[in-house]
Amino acid sequence: MQRGNERFVERLPLVLDRPLYAYVLTTIFCASALLLRIAADPLLPVGYPFVTFFPAVILASFLFGVRPGIFAGLLCGIISWYVFIPPHNGFAINPAVVVAMLFYSGVVVVDIALIHFMQRANFNLAVERERSRTLADNRELLFQELQHRVSNNLQVVAAMLSLQRRHVDHEVARRALDDASERLALVGRISRALYDPSGAGQDMHGFLTELTTDIMDASGRQDVALTVAVPVGLRLDPNITVPLALVVAESVSNAIEHGLPDRAGHIHVSLAQADGALALEVADDGHGLTPGGDGGQSLGLRIAHALAAQLGGRFALSAAPQGGAIARLDLPATIAC
Repeated sequence: MQRGNERFVERLPLVLDRPLYAYVLTTIFCASALLLRIAADPLLPVGYPFVTFFPAVILASFLFGVRPGIFAGLLCGIISWYVFIPPHNGFAINPAVVVAMLFYSGVVVVDIALIHFMQRANFNLAVERERSRTLADNRELLFQELQHRVSNNLQVVAAMLSLQRRHVDHEVARRALDDASERLALVGRISRALYDPSGAGQDMHGFLTELTTDIMDASGRQDVALTVAVPVGLRLDPNITVPLALVVAESVSNAIEHGLPDRAGHIHVSLAQADGALALEVADDGHGLTPGGDGGQSLGLRIAHALAAQLGGRFALSAAPQGGAIARLDLPATIAC
């Protein structure tokens, strides 16, 4: 309702198909003011010849602009002078009449001028609002295009690494190129998913669910169940979400590769917030941490440690009480808020 009123005011003064209509309607306003003044005459004390004519002038100026407002001021002034200023039905001229007409003229001029300046300011405000909306749309379009290009470039680099892999015979080098290609592709997908020009942040439950589902699909493991637990409505800034998502990806991949390499199992991803601090856990029911194994020293987990340090938090991989392993990332409130 309020927005509808604002749009109506922004269109004032009304531009009718023919200017004559504005003057016809203004004449009707003046005639209505005359009839109302005649009807109210028994209730009014002596004087007040202009009391019902001021609203007609204001209404005409407000709806149709300066010229119909001036026309209404002249017409109402003549009618009130002729009908309601003694001697009635005549245009008497004396000091009292001159003072009354000067008073009326001054009020009418002030009313019309104020309405005119108000509408000019409102028009300029509407123009600036439209300009700001256009700039905001252009900014969103440019941001979306930049986000799209960055994601595409990362995907291209990942594809180039995959092609380069075909010309490498060394198995360790091939595996390193595969890992680099997968991580670049993952960063590209995360960047695309995090696109949000409003700056409101990403809903973490839906985002982590989609991310972990992509990781499971890419692994080809149909025998590993995965669940995600995130508080409803939790949103984080992209500066936090991107490294946090990479930590989740590395932890889930590590659980599949080292915790559940040869059997079915379950991976549970949880994100909790308490007093502003964030706690991320990726738990699996796999083989757990084995002495001498490389699960805790893999490149992916070294990356997770580096990302945690970048955020000012702490990453740790430990054995779960019921078997399996738990990867945990703790972020302080000063970073997570």
